[in-house]
Amino acid sequence: MVTWYLGVDAGGSHCRARLTDATGLVIGTGHAGPANMRIGVSAVRAVLDDVIEQSLESAGLERNARGEIAGGIGIAGLSRPGSAEALRAMDLGLARVSFATDAAIANLGAHRGGDGATLILGTGSIAQLRVNGTDFAIGGYGFPISDEGSGAALGLSAMRHALRALDGRTTRTPLALAIAARFGHAIPQAIAWMDRATPADYAALAPIVIQYAQADDPIARSIVEDAAGHVERFIETIFERGAPACAILGGLAPHLRPWLRARTVAKLSEPLGDALDGALLLAGFAFPEVTSE
Repeated sequence: MVTWYLGVDAGGSHCRARLTDATGLVIGTGHAGPANMRIGVSAVRAVLDDVIEQSLESAGLERNARGEIAGGIGIAGLSRPGSAEALRAMDLGLARVSFATDAAIANLGAHRGGDGATLILGTGSIAQLRVNGTDFAIGGYGFPISDEGSGAALGLSAMRHALRALDGRTTRTPLALAIAARFGHAIPQAIAWMDRATPADYAALAPIVIQYAQADDPIARSIVEDAAGHVERFIETIFERGAPACAILGGLAPHLRPWLRARTVAKLSEPLGDALDGALLLAGFAFPEVTSE
């Protein structure tokens, strides 16, 4: 018998959990590190167990309460070959559990399970759509081949500009100097960093690009304007594919929104909920319908 509902958002940078009762009252939460499938099934299992235990403890429930919990888990990297099968074989001790991508639960939450789309702009980028009840994604194939308009893409462009500036192929704008300063203005140090840099490392440079774009650095502006162009095309494609609404989410979204055309912004809608709401919907929780007065 299901007494409680658990939503989990397991992403590339952190994993969050929310435990509710049958009315939707939040009674427990959990938080841990990365839980995307790239870290391996055993490591994912350990993180999921951790956030489930935290949620039970903060709710004042015993461990055996797992058997009365319906879970919905959105996890990054679910589309990797063999990932879905490995997760279905994982026994978390819950009454039942459903899995989806982290983008899918974000979209479910944003539109409370209805048709619509979300464009997620963070370290990477992906558009998730639900059209006539069918879920599918656009983009999100991974850095550096994809993830247009993302934090990692901004950071990569900034690194390219800094290296060109260091060897005299382009103007040493304030952005180039700020990026080069992180590596002692030495190309070998920058190359050594790039040899081991992750998408998150590149994305950590994005706030610098935004800062200098706002200060009218010409190269920073061109980088951000290019990213905004990719976002514009994402949004156009979303509506061309039949989505009735689109919300933009992710840490980079509020920084790129001012760079979009007014007619594009006018098409955007505000999310009705977050990714953990979407995970709870995936678990089978039914949110009350919102009615207009």
